Amino acid sequence: MATDAPPPPPPGGPGTRRAQPTTEQYVAVQQSAEFGELRRAYRSFAFPLTVAFIAWYLLYVLLSNYAGDFMGTQVIGNINIALVLGLAQFATTFLIAWLYSRHAAAKLDPRADALKARMEADL
Repeated sequence: MATDAPPPPPPGGPGTRRAQPTTEQYVAVQQSAEFGELRRAYRSFAFPLTVAFIAWYLLYVLLSNYAGDFMGTQVIGNINIALVLGLAQFATTFLIAWLYSRHAAAKLDPRADALKARMEADL
């Protein structure tokens, strides 16, 4: 739905505009040890879980293609191993999202907020 309404005024009242950090300030923050720790905290969580999930997904695909008899094994009634592993893919996705949100709230957000506050204080 399109509207012809003008954008809302910036915080601080009409006619005021927040100062933006310069390129040099961004580069200085990017080169700081604090930013390096933030990036390391993100990567130490995201990369291993990404690799593990991709390996788990590829295992499921390979089993589906090359181990049909195994995947067709009945577990309970008409529920077979393929269905159980397929549903486990969804469960794993939600588990990783939940774990990441906890990790971000505990380790990433406080560091990022501190960097942002310091950068905004310099303006």
